[in-house]
Amino acid sequence: MDNYKSPVYNVIAVPLYKIEANNYNPNVVALPEMELLEKSIWEDGFTMPCVCYHDKDRDKYILVDGFHRYSILKRSPRIFGREKGMLPVVVIDKNLEERIASTIRHNRARGSHLVGLMSSIVAELTKAGMSDRWIMEHIGMDKDEILRLKQTSGLADLFADKDFSVP
Repeated sequence: MDNYKSPVYNVIAVPLYKIEANNYNPNVVALPEMELLEKSIWEDGFTMPCVCYHDKDRDKYILVDGFHRYSILKRSPRIFGREKGMLPVVVIDKNLEERIASTIRHNRARGSHLVGLMSSIVAELTKAGMSDRWIMEHIGMDKDEILRLKQTSGLADLFADKDFSVP
């Protein structure tokens, strides 16, 4: 890891039209906090870049973290104008499962999630072949939390590899 360079050292300005939200982010922010975020960005500027994956085939940047900052740029004419429609971005090159895990880690370090969306994410990762151990290690959940989210999803196939018999 001697040659490792964190993505934050390579911030780029990406036009808003090249940014896409991911379809798996379970994080929500209430209106008062969104208004505060807009004020913060107006008063202080963007102080944290958004994290994206670059889909080179389509030349689109898929958000991994920063959806609400992206939303503010998209809907605030004064910020959009000042920033000339550009969003500060760092790029990570990870597969979908790793990007989902990264999104959840970013969110969990900062805020809360909707249970239903978290259940969907656990279901999606399980169907993609990720083990409970992988989910625990990469998303920071414990075994009981994973079990509860699987139960919430109501999908029996999420338990297909489990033995529930009593010895």
